[in-house]
This record gives sequence, structure tokens and C-alpha cells, in this order.
Amino acid sequence: MQIGVIYQTLPVPLSKENPPRNIMAPTKSKAKKKKKKNKKQQNEKPKLSKKEIRQRQKQRQKEIKEFIQFLLPFTALGLLLGGAFYAIDEPKLALAGCGGTIVMALSYKYWRMGMWLFLIYMPFAGTVTYWIAGGNAIFQLAKDGFYIPALMRLVQRCLQTNTPILIVKQLKTPLTLLLIVCALSIIMGNIPDQFDPCSWEKNGRCVPEQPILLGILGLKVFIGYIPLMLCGYYLIRNKKELLFLGRLHVVLAIICCCLGAMQYYMLDSGRCVGTRNLSGEDLFKATLEAKCLVGGSLLFSPQVNMIRLPGTFVAPWQWAWFLIANAFLTFASAFSDSSRLIWRPISMVAMGLVFLNAVISGQRIALALVPTVTVILLVLTGQIANLKRFIPIGVGLGLLLVGAATSNPEVVQQRIDSFVERWQKSPPHQFIVHQFDWATKDDLLFGEGVGRATNAARIFGDTSLVETYYPKIIYEIGLPGALVFLALVTTLVVVGWKTYRSLKDPNISSYGASLWVFLLCISYNTYYYPLDVDPVAVYYWFFAGVLFKLPVIDRQEMERKKQEEEEES
Repeated sequence: MQIGVIYQTLPVPLSKENPPRNIMAPTKSKAKKKKKKNKKQQNEKPKLSKKEIRQRQKQRQKEIKEFIQFLLPFTALGLLLGGAFYAIDEPKLALAGCGGTIVMALSYKYWRMGMWLFLIYMPFAGTVTYWIAGGNAIFQLAKDGFYIPALMRLVQRCLQTNTPILIVKQLKTPLTLLLIVCALSIIMGNIPDQFDPCSWEKNGRCVPEQPILLGILGLKVFIGYIPLMLCGYYLIRNKKELLFLGRLHVVLAIICCCLGAMQYYMLDSGRCVGTRNLSGEDLFKATLEAKCLVGGSLLFSPQVNMIRLPGTFVAPWQWAWFLIANAFLTFASAFSDSSRLIWRPISMVAMGLVFLNAVISGQRIALALVPTVTVILLVLTGQIANLKRFIPIGVGLGLLLVGAATSNPEVVQQRIDSFVERWQKSPPHQFIVHQFDWATKDDLLFGEGVGRATNAARIFGDTSLVETYYPKIIYEIGLPGALVFLALVTTLVVVGWKTYRSLKDPNISSYGASLWVFLLCISYNTYYYPLDVDPVAVYYWFFAGVLFKLPVIDRQEMERKKQEEEEES
């Protein structure tokens, strides 16, 4: 018996049929099964007792009751305002008064929902304004009905919970200086004009104006979206919401670009006349009477090689900058989304549609910058080194553009001719230098007053058309103000670079790199004034806040991966 026991405890000779095994370490199959089991256990919801079910039902009923009690007075107020406007024969204002009151109340109560609706509504604001509201100017401000109440609620919650409002401490000094400079410009420029009975002359006659209101609206346009950094920072709480944000903008880009392509097809096929039947100077001017399918004023006179499409926006140049901004956003999702089989290919399709619309929109700046932006992103984000991922995208975009060029060679040739002709007549660098010379010829200390070069504020007084951004700032708030604003965006870029370089998760780091390049390119762009109007004014400050939240999300992902590794071991 003892010999048998000893024999059973002896090691078995090793052979091909009996390879050595590490009995302390689990096999791969066991590790996989254990991982699946852990995930299954995480996904399985614990069964609730009858008492817990009743408690949840009571809580839900309580929330519904509170919601109704909150909404009833605002609904009554909205109906009262709507009825008053309708009584004075203003049905559009009645709709705005009734709907706007309810929307603002809900955006204040549920600020996260308000911010998501703000981001969704903005690309379609031009279409709503001119196709649903009949061009009523108040509907152009409808998006702020989501933004401002949501911001007020967020600031209130930050104060109640002692949560920081200034999420980047390095911005405190330049922001304070910028507010001081703007206040001095209003005091030294706008207020004296308020008491001048003839500060604005038109056709040799004095026209009454409101310089203080002009300054307030100009200030709102200039710095009104800076608080979006706060909204972007607190809206995105984890990687799931970050992915949702990227995918949402991919879907918005696809929808808007498809509508833009349909707009071009309807104009090209003759279903929409455009401006082709006009004559003289009218052939070269965008007009609301020519609007087609979506958006606002457009120009479509192919016989003189003049095409400027607005897409879903109010004006053609806003559509151009929407395409440029989405060159960054779709790129970020195409290279950074964790869903390699679904959302990355969808994001690549969105990139292709952005390229296509840059060609057919007739916007020279979009045609020049969309491909340039893609190349800059590939280099500065380091994605060009990852050829396996880049080649399918490059081949796909190449085939798309070659196919579009082959089927419409005249369109491509027209765009190239238009770009070359414009460059020859007015080279961008010479145009920018001329604008700087013009802006600096007068008062360099306080400027002419806030809003004096802001097109959106022209309803309150005389404004000058300055088509480059930093000369526009110099003209309004002086050279010191322009230098302070330059210090603000430079601080933003430097801190943003340090932020994205600290990220460890590859996908999050890639997303952060794309956002940082977006900030870099827009911060120092002085051609035109995209930071004064949506969509770039919104995207710039909002995604700056998202960029500064990425380290928090990155730490969450590192902790999650560490926890999974511990569970597997």
C-alpha cells in the first residue's frame, strides 16, 4: 500500500503528449471565461425586492409631480406672452414667446439637456430662421435660449457646491485684463457717442443710434461664448459621454452635408433657380430670394462662375467655416473612436462628405483649408506614422474625390479657376496687411468702441466692415486689447498642449491632439472672423473645455483597466 501511494505521488515523465503546465497560472481559455464571467456579473442588474420597487415607483411619481409643478407656471406665462403677440398680429413672435419661455425654463431646470439641444440646434438655426420662422431675426438668437439658462444653472450649482468656475487658473489674468480693456473701450468710445446727437451720418443726414446697446451686443459677440469652456468641462463626465459627443457631431456633419449636397443638386438640375436669371451686379450677390431647400441667402450664377452655397446656415461663409471645423471633428472620431468596425468607418464617410461639400459649395476658403487641415492634423497628431489606418482613409477619400471630379469636371475646373482668380486679384497676405494698416491708422489705445466693427450689432448704429479678425479687434478695443486677447488664446494653446501631452490612453490622447490642433489653428487665424460667429465661436470655446476635462477621463480609464487586470489575475 505504501509503495502504491509513493508511486502515485511521483511526477509523470514529460513528453509531447504530456507537456509541462504551470498549475499556478490559469490557462488562456480559463482567463477568457473568467473575464466574460466578470463582465456578465457587472452587466447583470441585482434583483430588486418588492419594497425597493415600490420605493422607486414613489420616487418616479414624485419627480413627475415636481416636473409638472415646475413647468405649469412657465407654460402659463408662455401662453400669455404668445396670446399677447398674437393679438397684435404677430404670429411668429407669438410662437417665439410661447415656445421660448418653455424652452428656457426646461434648459434652466435640466442644464445638461439644454446644452445637448444647443449643440444639436445650432447647425440648423439658419434653416429654422428662414424656412420656418420666415426670416424673423429673433429666431437667430433662439440657440441662446438653450445656452444662457443652462449656463446660469451650471454657475449656480458651482457656487452652491464650491466647485471651481474658472477651470484653467492660468486664464485668470488675461481674462481679467480683457474685461478691463473692454470696459475702458465702452467708457471712452461708446458712452461719449451716446450723447452725440449726430454720431452717425448716412446720406448726409444724422441718423439716431444707440452706441451703448451697440457696445453691449458687440461685447456679447466678442466674449459671450467664452463661458462655454465651463459648460464643455462639466457636461462631459466620462469616456462614454466623450464618445457620444464625437459621434453626435459626426451624425450632424453627415446630415448637414447631405442636405448641402441636395441643395447643390436642386440648383444644378434647375429645380431651384438661384440667381442665374438675374442680370448685372445681381449675378454676383447672394440673396435670400434665391434660397433653396435649406439655409438662407445663396448665390448660384454658374454662367459667370459664381456659386456660394449656405448649406443649412444663414450665410455661405458660415457654411464654409462649419465644413472647416468639421474637418477637425470628423478626423478626431475617425482616428480616435473606440468602435473600429462601426463608428470609425462612419466618421470616414463624414470626412468624405465634408471634402465633397468643400468642392461644390463654391467657398474658396473651404476648398483650400479642408484638405490643408487634414494634412496638418496627420502631421501634428502623429497619425501619419500609422500608415495602416491612414491608407484606407486616403484611398477612400481619393476615390471619392476622383469620382466626383470625373463625373463633374466642369465644377472642379470652375472651383480651381475661381480660387486662382481670387488669389491673383487679392492675395490673402496682402489683404491682411492692408487691413492691419487701415485699423492702426487712428486711435490705438482704446479703439473706436466695442461693437463698431461687429456686423451683428449694426442694428444699433454705424459699423465698419473689417474682414480680418485681429485688425477688427484693434479697431474696436485698440492695440492693447488685441495684445491681451492674443495672450489669452496663447495661454489656452500652451495649457492645452500640456494637457493633451499628459494623456496616457491612446484613443483619448489622439482625440485630445485633434482638439488641440483645432485650438491652435483657430487661435492665430486672422483671415475673416470665425471667432465672432457660430459655429466656430461655439466649437472653439466648448471643445477647449472638453480638452481640459480629458485628464480626468483618462484617469478613470486607467483605473478601470487596472481594476480589470486585478480581477483577471
